[in-house]
Amino acid sequence: MNSKFSTLADFGWTTFFSSQLNVSELDSQIPAKVAEVQRGNIRVVGPSLDQFIPSFYAAKGDDEARAIVGDWLLIDDTTFQPKRLLTRKSLLKRLAPGKGRKVQLIAANIDTIFIVSSCNQDFSIARMERYLALAHDAGVHPVIVLTKTDLTDTPQDFQKDALALAPNLDVVSLNAKSSNAVEQLLPWCTKGQTAAFLGSSGVGKSTLINSLIGGKKIVTQGVREGDDKGRHTTTSREMHFLDSGGLLLDMPGMRELQLTDVQTGVEEVFADITELALTCRFRDCKHETEPGCAISAALKAGELEENRLQRWKKLRGEDAVNTANLARRHAREKHTGKTTKRGKPEIHDE
Repeated sequence: MNSKFSTLADFGWTTFFSSQLNVSELDSQIPAKVAEVQRGNIRVVGPSLDQFIPSFYAAKGDDEARAIVGDWLLIDDTTFQPKRLLTRKSLLKRLAPGKGRKVQLIAANIDTIFIVSSCNQDFSIARMERYLALAHDAGVHPVIVLTKTDLTDTPQDFQKDALALAPNLDVVSLNAKSSNAVEQLLPWCTKGQTAAFLGSSGVGKSTLINSLIGGKKIVTQGVREGDDKGRHTTTSREMHFLDSGGLLLDMPGMRELQLTDVQTGVEEVFADITELALTCRFRDCKHETEPGCAISAALKAGELEENRLQRWKKLRGEDAVNTANLARRHAREKHTGKTTKRGKPEIHDE
């Protein structure tokens, strides 16, 4: 590990975490940061610490109580067994793809999200709005990173569209293969700061990380001919330690990002529409044919684009449905657990 990481603060430790400690715990336990998750084991790091220990669940049956990359744990200073999961400063999560539809935790205690999109067919305003909603709801600073500028004659058009997503949004355009491209990302990779890369497969995340960590440590693959789609490379979540003093998290490309429980994030991404909705005549306005609808008026006046309105409605609806479905599922599982527990026969010691 880089010699720059010699104190807890170097790993992102702040008063937010130290304020959660009990004096008695410090007699036999030490803080450790989760840097990698494997099946049945997690890698924890800290000053003079870098090893694998058993996976940890703060509460059985609770997906959000599982230790993930970026988490802080208290571990026994002799056996290194995990004892307690500290409250997270931020948590990125999504609805897991496929059947079952449980919440999938992505990463914890992230300071900055680099939302990566390439300047080709992968570029999608709707997808970037999803990532922005995820970031804003978690309280994480988003930075749009536009890659593969060498594949287009008009990179400024992609930058203009990205900047229009929100006021004061940080947008960086670069050619990931350029030797000095990553210098533009270093302001968010300073001492003790943790950043994560999110984006579709093949947009250049691994190439950027290779440059930041100063070596060809992550396998990269090119773009498929015909559809500009990247081949999937990263398959696990792992933290890297940079010469700049920052911590960097690489994650698998996401082909699907279903949002859940991110109402605040959606409202912030679409702040202009959210503010308009507050001025509608009726509180339960559907923003379709109701009289006194401020959003309909903005559409007619050309102050709001129909496509943006439809994306807002789609994300709001998706989030509401997914959040409600998960709440019902948790209620059923909780009820089933209680029923099962009540149905067990009592066992008496002889």
